[in-house]
Amino acid sequence: MKLPRAEDRAFFERVSAAVFSNPFGPQRHAIDLQLAEIAGAKPSAVGREALLSRVVGRVDERLHALAEGGSLRLAAWSETERPLVEQALLFSCFHRFADEIDVHVAEQITAGARPVPAGFAPTLLRELVHHGMPRPQATRMVAVLFQMRRAFTFIDRTLTGGSPCMRALRQALWSNVFTHDVGRYDRWLWSRMEDFSTILLGGTGTGKGTAAAAIGRAGFIPFDARKGCFVESFTEAFVAVNLSQYPKGLIESELFGHVKGAFTGAIERYDGALSRCSPHGAIFLDEIGEAETTVQIKLLRVLQERELVPVGSHQAQRFSGRVIAATNRDLDELRRSGRMRDDFYYRLCSDVIEVPSLRQRLREDPDELPRLLEAVLERMLGEPAPTLVDEVVAVIGRELPRDYPWPGNVRELEQCVRRVLITQRYTGDRTVRVAAGARERLRRAIDGEELSARELLRDYCRMLYERHGTYEEVARRTGLDRRTVKRHVDEAGPAGA
Repeated sequence: MKLPRAEDRAFFERVSAAVFSNPFGPQRHAIDLQLAEIAGAKPSAVGREALLSRVVGRVDERLHALAEGGSLRLAAWSETERPLVEQALLFSCFHRFADEIDVHVAEQITAGARPVPAGFAPTLLRELVHHGMPRPQATRMVAVLFQMRRAFTFIDRTLTGGSPCMRALRQALWSNVFTHDVGRYDRWLWSRMEDFSTILLGGTGTGKGTAAAAIGRAGFIPFDARKGCFVESFTEAFVAVNLSQYPKGLIESELFGHVKGAFTGAIERYDGALSRCSPHGAIFLDEIGEAETTVQIKLLRVLQERELVPVGSHQAQRFSGRVIAATNRDLDELRRSGRMRDDFYYRLCSDVIEVPSLRQRLREDPDELPRLLEAVLERMLGEPAPTLVDEVVAVIGRELPRDYPWPGNVRELEQCVRRVLITQRYTGDRTVRVAAGARERLRRAIDGEELSARELLRDYCRMLYERHGTYEEVARRTGLDRRTVKRHVDEAGPAGA
C-alpha cells in the first residue's frame, strides 16, 4: 500500500518531523502550526492545548481515511511509507492517551514503590496491535510513550519559567533523556543510556536537584503486559546523595556500601546508594566537587566498568543506572587545582547542562517573577492563590532594589515567600552589596572618557556576564576564550563595586 496523494505524503512527513522534534523547541511549535494550517501565527497567539487538539484531530482524520475495516494494516504498507503511517499512529496515541497517562503518574506517586496497574496500557496495547503492529514492538511502544509523557510532565511542570534560558534548559533536559534524535534513540540507545553521564552546573539554589530528578525519573521502564503494570515504579528510579553532608570518612560507605566488620561500627551489611540505584533510573551525586581523589577513583571504575565494590569486600557488584553529578564550583578551577581528576571529568561529561540563575531569568523576562511565585505558592498551599502572588510581588517591589541579585536563587525566593506570608516584609540578603549594575557603571565611565582599552574590555565582560550569567556565553559574544573572560570578570570585581 502507498499513500494515495502527494499531499498526504507531505502531511505525514510533517507529522513525522513533529514526532522526532524536541517538544520544548521552537521548531516543534512551527510544525504544529503548519499541521493545524495556521502557519504564521505568533507562538503566544495560539494556546498549546488548543493547538495540539486541532493537530491531533487532523491527524486522526487522515488516519481514519487510510484505515480499512477500522485497521491501518501496518504490515501491508510499503517499506518507505509504513514508517510515516506508524509514526502518525504513535503521535495520535501519545496525545489521545496523555490524560490517562497523567492519571497513572499521579496514582503511582501516591502508591510509591509498589508498581500499580497501568489502566491506560492494555487499551493502548490493543489499539496498536489492532492496527497491525507486532505485539513485542507494541509492548515496547507502550513503554516508550509512557516514558515520553512522563519526561514531558516532569520537565514541563517542575521547571517553571518562560525566560529564554529556561526554555533552553527544558530543551537540553529533553535531549539528555532522548538525545537530539528520537529516531536514533528508539533504534539504538533506549536500553543503553546508562553509558551517558551528565554534569549539571549552576549556583546554589538554582534547581539542579529538580533538573536531575526530571532526568532520573524519565528513564525507560519496560511494560509487563501479563501483569498489566510497568516492571518498576518510577518513584524508585532516582537516588540523590549530597556528598557535602557526610564526613569524609563515611562518603565511601554511603556510596558503595560496606560488609559486616569492614570497620569499627560496621555491625551489619549496608547497601550503599549506588547499589540502591535502579537500572531504569539514575543516581544524583550533588556537590561532586567535594569528592576526594580516592572516591573519584572508585567512581571512575563504576563509570568505566559498571562495577562497584563495597568497603571491606572483594566481590564486585553490577551497576546499571545513569550517573548525574552537580556542582556549584568552577569546573576548570577544580581540575587545575587537582581537586577533580581529568579522567574522572571526561567520564562524567557526556553532557554538561547549566541551570540558570534566578538573576539571569529575571533579567531576560520580567514576567518570570510572578510566574515563579504562582508555582511556589501553589506548591506550598496546594491550590492557586493569585491574590497572594500580587501581594508578594508588591512587597518585593517595595522592599528590594530593582537590581537585587537574588544570591540564593529560587531557594531564596521560596524563603522570601514564606517571610512575606509571616511578616509582610522581605529585605533580602543584607550581606550582598547591591549597587549600580555593570551596564550603568560602564555607561558613565564611557561618557566621562575615563576608561583605558583594558578597563573597557574588563567592564564590558563584566556587563555581559551579569546579563547572560555564564563565561561561555560571554566568550561566544566577545570572541575571547573562557579563561580570558573569567580573568576579566574577576578583575572587574562584584557588580557595582
